[in-house]
Amino acid sequence: MTDKVAIVTGGNKGIGYAIVDKLCSIFDGIIYLTARDEELGLKAVQQLQESNSDAKNKVKFHQLDITNVESIRRLADYIKKTHNGLNILINNAAIAFKANDATPFGDQAEITAQTNFFGTINVCNALFPLLQDHARVVNISSRYKMLDSIKNAEIRQNLIAPDATIESVSDILSDFIKKAKQNSHEDDGYPASAYGMSKVALTAATIIQQRIFDDKPHRDIVVNACCPGYINTDMTSNKGTGTPEQGADTPVYLATLEPNVKSPRGELVAERKIVKWKC
Repeated sequence: MTDKVAIVTGGNKGIGYAIVDKLCSIFDGIIYLTARDEELGLKAVQQLQESNSDAKNKVKFHQLDITNVESIRRLADYIKKTHNGLNILINNAAIAFKANDATPFGDQAEITAQTNFFGTINVCNALFPLLQDHARVVNISSRYKMLDSIKNAEIRQNLIAPDATIESVSDILSDFIKKAKQNSHEDDGYPASAYGMSKVALTAATIIQQRIFDDKPHRDIVVNACCPGYINTDMTSNKGTGTPEQGADTPVYLATLEPNVKSPRGELVAERKIVKWKC
């Protein structure tokens, strides 16, 4: 019998690490903790295997830099060759610039979008063909900037239009980057947060991904986005109010939804509840 397989991107620390740790006790299969830095990833796996008895025979490491298409291809090729399929994908890897970072905002917008959105979409493009029936995909998004943070009504509508595509959302995010480099993004109705805009785009893409999978309902593949909360990690400069373990709860809940679940599907979820994301 083929092993079930889960992949967690950005799993070497913070919420990603806590997600892998939590999955160990409830997921009957192999869990790939992925990280950009091989040394840090292997160290994280070792720590898990020493602290969690369930991790010893379950958790493995594979290098993954979601901003590098060759790295993504290597992971996809390995999973296909070794397991011929995938059951859980949790897209956790992301970046956020600190408030006092001197990097020009246009560059912040480009770097953030390339990681949080375009990198995640590239991972999905490579791994979605390997998803088994009843697979679950979780895109770690955020409530930090909701759809209404975009003041331009036309842009908002284009993001949630019934005929919106990944390509059309990508075009909107590319326009945000362009306007950010011109320092005119707020004049055009975009938010002042590169992280927030990248996550708005990711939530919009999640809705589209589920819509595509719904064309083949017999496969029962479910994609949701979630906000883990304001968690005390490096990303929040250790100012968050929740623990990584608390942040892992909703992602793992969504990753292990029972077969043929009716809801949530293509939603933004926080604290295991659907968030009203659209205006």
